[in-house]
Amino acid sequence: MWGLVRLLLAWLGGWGCMGRLAAPARAWAGSRGSPGAALLRTRRSWVWNQFFVIEEYAGPEPVLIGKLHSDVDRGEGRTKYLLTGEGAGTVFVIDEATGNIHVTKSLDREEKAQYVLLAQAVDRASNRPLEPPSEFIIKVQDINDNPPIFPLGPYHATVPEMSNVGTSVIQVTAHDADDPSYGNSAKLVYTVLDGLPFFSVDPQTGVVRTAIPNMDRETQEEFLVVIQAKDMGGHMGGLSGSTTVTVTLSDVNDNPPKFPQSLYQFSVVETAGPGTLVGRLRAQDPDLGDNALMAYSILDGEGSEAFSISTDSQGRDGLLTIRKPLDFETRRSYSFRVEATNTLIDPAYLRRGPFKDVASVRVAVQDAPEPPAFTQAAYHLAVPENKAPGTLVGQVSAADLDSPASPIRYSILPHSDPERCFSIEPEDGIIRTAVPLDREARVWHNLTVLATELDSSAQASRVQVAIQTLDENDNAPQLAEPYDTFVCDSAPPGQLIQVIRALDRDEVGNSSRVSLQGPLGPDANFTVRDNRDGSASLLLPSRPAPPRQAPYLVPIELWDWGQPALSSTATVTVSVCRCRPDGSVASCWPEAQLSPAGLSTGALLAIVTCVGTLLALVVLFVALRRQKQEALMVLEEEDVRENIITYDDEGGGEEDTEAFDISALQNPDGAALPAPGPPARRDVLPRARAPRQPRPPGPADVAQLLALRLREADDDPSVPPYDSVQVYGYEGRGSSCGSLSSLGSGSEAGGAPGPAEPLDDWGPLFRTLAELYGVKEPPGP
Repeated sequence: MWGLVRLLLAWLGGWGCMGRLAAPARAWAGSRGSPGAALLRTRRSWVWNQFFVIEEYAGPEPVLIGKLHSDVDRGEGRTKYLLTGEGAGTVFVIDEATGNIHVTKSLDREEKAQYVLLAQAVDRASNRPLEPPSEFIIKVQDINDNPPIFPLGPYHATVPEMSNVGTSVIQVTAHDADDPSYGNSAKLVYTVLDGLPFFSVDPQTGVVRTAIPNMDRETQEEFLVVIQAKDMGGHMGGLSGSTTVTVTLSDVNDNPPKFPQSLYQFSVVETAGPGTLVGRLRAQDPDLGDNALMAYSILDGEGSEAFSISTDSQGRDGLLTIRKPLDFETRRSYSFRVEATNTLIDPAYLRRGPFKDVASVRVAVQDAPEPPAFTQAAYHLAVPENKAPGTLVGQVSAADLDSPASPIRYSILPHSDPERCFSIEPEDGIIRTAVPLDREARVWHNLTVLATELDSSAQASRVQVAIQTLDENDNAPQLAEPYDTFVCDSAPPGQLIQVIRALDRDEVGNSSRVSLQGPLGPDANFTVRDNRDGSASLLLPSRPAPPRQAPYLVPIELWDWGQPALSSTATVTVSVCRCRPDGSVASCWPEAQLSPAGLSTGALLAIVTCVGTLLALVVLFVALRRQKQEALMVLEEEDVRENIITYDDEGGGEEDTEAFDISALQNPDGAALPAPGPPARRDVLPRARAPRQPRPPGPADVAQLLALRLREADDDPSVPPYDSVQVYGYEGRGSSCGSLSSLGSGSEAGGAPGPAEPLDDWGPLFRTLAELYGVKEPPGP
């Protein structure tokens, strides 16, 4: 077999050599002759320029893939063949003497498809090139060693349910790493391994399609399809790979709603108010999402008047609620039909039937204890004013709906009639007045009447009773206000002085029907003209009124047109004043001496009152300010700042320090002899310093020197402490070692300590103290 392969390779190499022979080349011998030598044309000497090697071959020995030979090689063994380039020396080796090329290891075309190498023939002895270098290619020939793979798998796809046959679902794509240009190693064919008969796949493109019609999501929602890709055109011996496609059927509105039962029965108490939930209805729809949304309606008018139905927030249930109050005594049950319809309907599936369903509903009304019911929702009654107590106003009536023959008791809630103006008969609900009413004081009285069942006081109801007080002509007309006016002494006859208005508190004799009349006759000083609108004009007569100091009092008579008619008399005050040319008042009698022109007595009194109030406020303010200043002056003498407290007692002076004797606290053993003269105080700085004792000549012991300096310090009153700072150097006589303080050590004779027993006997804790006092540590054994 390998002999045939080598023969084929030689044939292919010959084709490559023929291609090289066609190209002219300069002879190698002419390039190394004399300059004048003629150039000779010769053919190239290489036998091969392209080699082939089959991938994945792994033999026990290196495989011969071709041979290099040059015409320069005469077979004398002087020619040496060299090989350089990709894989030379490692993957490919050459026999330097024969030119045979071997491959040393198995090659993978998918890793590297070809190698570019450089061949050269040189003289074995001198390594002089015999031919120029020549490039050639070693190609790795493909074999079917890679199965197809699906790089994007596994796949997920969705297709609407009820789709037609051949509806495209998804396209799957496999890749084969083999050489597609050589043989059928990379030629793939797709087949369905699992998923039949629901789906099919195109063998060449890998498009997955539906294979049967009317796949129902409600029957099976998800399918697992296994697709295989096989190379070698699907023939036996090819390699294959597979992937999975999960196909989900999406929902369409192909199912109409359906009530699970034909009759629904509910019950509700008659006292339930409008809006109370009676029950839920649900029509079943196997579709999903918007395809299952419902709309409910009541088909019969009888049911729609008393009840209403709506869809819940999820769009699935129908909520049946009360629309108007129910009454068990009037009607004890309701029967009607309810329809459920899909809100979204796909015209493509109308052939599957009407997308709605109807069910019957029966609602039973249950009896409940009810309070008495009034015959009217509210009562409006009326009674004339000024009637005697006990006058009939009206009657309210209530009945027990559960038991009409049951007696009812009536009462007026106290808070609705705080003045106790009315009373009610408990048995029959007749309302009467308890006191005379006055319409001018209050027109309306709003009562709350309570009706209670005699057998059950918990069952009670209320009603509003509005009682209007009717008017009677019981108030005589009066002037709208007190009139006090003036007229100039130079006013012409017929001049208007004042418009007088009347007021009548009654409705039947209102102010628009009040008549006014003044004094009549030729001697009247003023004229009153009725304007017939509840007012009258006060005019000067044809002759002027004679001036006088006292004002004129003009009587006015007023009467209404009620039944019976009532009248009254009022007075208008008119002063005659002297006026300036511009019409302003200059002076009047008798107010000319008391008030400026244009100001009335009431205005002057108001001004005087304001001025007096202001003066009182000023005086009060000044008095309060003066009192505040006096209080501050007293506090200044007792000014306290920074918490400094002053004491009048200055102390006893020297007597304080001499009040007790502290000599008992000093060490009696270390006390120095008293010096002649007055004793020196240690609490004040002395005027003269004590003389310092001379230093002993020659080398002195440290302990003696310290004792000397300590004695000087003890005897010198000029050194601290002073300012009454007392130093107590005595620790008492209770210890056998006496005082351990250095303050009293100066009093010891010779400056050395004198304890009752040696310090070195006290133990290692007192070894350092013993060394300070010059006690030598006893030698060791």
